[in-house]
Amino acid sequence: MSETRRNQSNHERIDSSENQHRRVVIENSHGEKLVGVLQDTGSTETVVICHGFQSSKDRIPMRTIANVFERAKITTFRFDFTGNGESQGTFQYGNYRREAEDLRSVLQHLRGENREISAIIGHSKGGNVVLLYAAKYKDVETVVNISGRFFLEKGIEGRLGKDYMKRIKEDGFIDVRNRKGKFEYRVTEESLKDRLTTNTHEACLSIHENCRVLTVHGSDDRIVSVTEAYEFAKYIKNHKLCVIEGADHEFTSHQHQLASTVLSFFKKDEDDSGDVSTSTRDLTRAVVPITSRI
Repeated sequence: MSETRRNQSNHERIDSSENQHRRVVIENSHGEKLVGVLQDTGSTETVVICHGFQSSKDRIPMRTIANVFERAKITTFRFDFTGNGESQGTFQYGNYRREAEDLRSVLQHLRGENREISAIIGHSKGGNVVLLYAAKYKDVETVVNISGRFFLEKGIEGRLGKDYMKRIKEDGFIDVRNRKGKFEYRVTEESLKDRLTTNTHEACLSIHENCRVLTVHGSDDRIVSVTEAYEFAKYIKNHKLCVIEGADHEFTSHQHQLASTVLSFFKKDEDDSGDVSTSTRDLTRAVVPITSRI
């Protein structure tokens, strides 16, 4: 589709069989076009879903969550961050705070259409982004962090190698390639610094106590250890932690367990046990382990 045709309408049907699914193009604060999908159930109450590192709006678990919410008659909007999926811009390695500003542009656009933002949900890096957003803007009451990383200094060696700091100081960048040697993305010293200076601990402490936060993590996550989920529980005032037994980072075999857990929290399901407060003294009873049915 040409740019001219795209600009004629910000809302486009993406599938004639899914006539309530609309492709939406939103301009961010840098003039870049962010592409998303609105699954409109007729309700103006809208949940926004954010993807993770080098992912997109169309991958799991974003799409599964949107579909489960749709069946519950809840409108969702999932979109691609700058440089990801269909959105314009250059992919950046760090970019946590910049992606929080992308989210800001999305929420402002939706509110401009008289939609009420009832929750923001993020997976992996997107989990960090929704927490950073909540800490800065304090205009959302429900936040869900799925598989987010608390210690952002971790996980870097696995992608860049043990000598990454020395190499990036010498060359100014590191080119990341896949196992076949194909170029995937470039990590600049600036983008690495952005990640290392993003303070998750400070953000967690800054989230208002009236904002309900759910962290969901898989016990078998090999990308971000489940131990990091407990760190969020220590510092966010109004927090609930659910650990899904046997689930990996993307909840590959636990998609519907994840989605139903998130939906229950969103709907303030009284049958879901566990205190929402997770101060250090009551952390143990705030954790809700969920045993796999698979």
